[in-house]
Amino acid sequence: MTGCDECGFDYDLSLAPSVPRLAEEHAGEYADLLAAEPSLLRRRPAPDVWSPLEYACHVRDVLLVQRERVLAARRRDTPVAEAMGRDERVEHAGYALESPADVARQLRDAALLFGGVLDLLTPADWDRTLVYTYPAPEERSLRWVAVHTLHELRHHLLDARRTMQDPPSGA
Repeated sequence: MTGCDECGFDYDLSLAPSVPRLAEEHAGEYADLLAAEPSLLRRRPAPDVWSPLEYACHVRDVLLVQRERVLAARRRDTPVAEAMGRDERVEHAGYALESPADVARQLRDAALLFGGVLDLLTPADWDRTLVYTYPAPEERSLRWVAVHTLHELRHHLLDARRTMQDPPSGA
């Protein structure tokens, strides 16, 4: 994975040390988005497209899961990053029922927690690896994990903003 055709993100691994600051900035952008009318935040434009609130909950959970993956890679040699169950979490965790204000706060906290772990990495730690299972199992460095997480933040912010503008299907 070197880039994203849909959002234009470039997997520039030299960005890794700046991810903590960028994650905080993006969490602030999500918080601003989550100040919108709750009914708009909960609306799905189509049954198979998440609502803006669901995207925000997903990103919050991505930050927390990625934090645990980084910590695991520091404790063990080449651990496997098990799938987080992204689609199942939407229903199992009740994303659509969550309070937008709570999610905004949690997203900021998750960005701080994730960034705090990255800030503690030594130059050698950045080169530690784990087996990342998406899109196919592959050994990845913690630099890549940081940059991939930044991509998640940016890409899903675009998704959430686009979803807020899309009329519901059948409307």
